[in-house]
Amino acid sequence: QVSLVESGGGLVQPGGSLRLSCAASGFLVRLTVMGWYRQAPGKQRELVADITAGRNTNYVDSVKGRFTISTDNAKNMVYLQMNSLKPEDTATYYCRRGWGSDWGQGTQVTVSS
Repeated sequence: QVSLVESGGGLVQPGGSLRLSCAASGFLVRLTVMGWYRQAPGKQRELVADITAGRNTNYVDSVKGRFTISTDNAKNMVYLQMNSLKPEDTATYYCRRGWGSDWGQGTQVTVSS
């Protein structure tokens, strides 16, 4: 049974950092595409970053140079390191396996002074 559990969200000031974690079970993250998405109130969910086979990465332009997606294959975890956070990064962040319907429950990130 596939399970994805996000953690690490919270309230942070502009310019601050957070690291989101996604604990995966029921499959191996190193063998698939893993993505971090976000959804702000009133907006569509968008892909923030993805990583394939633990190596090849892609980022939406708005986070390039600030966010880093990575995996820990030994722990079967996916991370999103977020630096230089901006108020517009405020959203609920979700972890997703591949391009199907396997999603985590989300973790809230709020960037505000």
